[in-house]
Amino acid sequence: MTTPDLHLEFLGEQQEVAVIRLTRVAKRNALNDALILSIRNTFENLPATVRAAVIDGQGDHFCAGLDLSELTERDAGQGLHHSRMWHAALERVQFGPVPVVAALHGAVVGGGLELASACHIRVADETAFYALPEGSRGIFVGGGGAVRIPRLIGTARMTDMMLTGRVYNAADGERIGLAQYLVPPGQAFAKALELAERVAQNAPLTNYALMHALPRIAEQPADQGYLTEAMMAAIAQSAPEAKERVRAFLDGKAAKVSKD
Repeated sequence: MTTPDLHLEFLGEQQEVAVIRLTRVAKRNALNDALILSIRNTFENLPATVRAAVIDGQGDHFCAGLDLSELTERDAGQGLHHSRMWHAALERVQFGPVPVVAALHGAVVGGGLELASACHIRVADETAFYALPEGSRGIFVGGGGAVRIPRLIGTARMTDMMLTGRVYNAADGERIGLAQYLVPPGQAFAKALELAERVAQNAPLTNYALMHALPRIAEQPADQGYLTEAMMAAIAQSAPEAKERVRAFLDGKAAKVSKD
């Protein structure tokens, strides 16, 4: 679904990669409710052909955060429900039907960092910078950032970012875990697309396990995690596609792992 704030297209021979691009260029792709709902609806209605997705931002910035011009007076109850609406939308990114690769450049700020942290792989180019300015504006993250971002960089670093307004550049952001890949300026989307195309070739059940089971296993006590892992491994290896891939490897028809 393409809207004035979001463009959707499908790439690949079988349209297996969805490209979801934020298009509020005049607002540096700042997030308003309409855009958040468009993101949610897009992930809820992806065609069955899609096996991976890329989120990108049109123009010079990935996403500069919450559109403060649309921040309205809310009482506590209204604010709670508004935040929960954002949670539901970004949960469709993290726990949706396909793995998601974020192509980061320019501002990855506030709500933009919350969106990026909901993705499974983050590729940043050297123009990217990260910040959580909510502390200086008298507000608090409300899109799941208080849960997801500490799991990437630790609670102490997030606290510092919000207390002091610290801005991380692209290299330091990659070093502390805000991105897994760092590429030259202008190459984030190409690298993200390359990774998404590779991810789309995986067995769907394995991708599902990595998206839905692995994060939960990581949060479980060890004895529970081992059991969940065992059940997920048994389910994944029982799939017909998994059996075909293992057979191809044993027959010498699949490439072996190499350092190149």
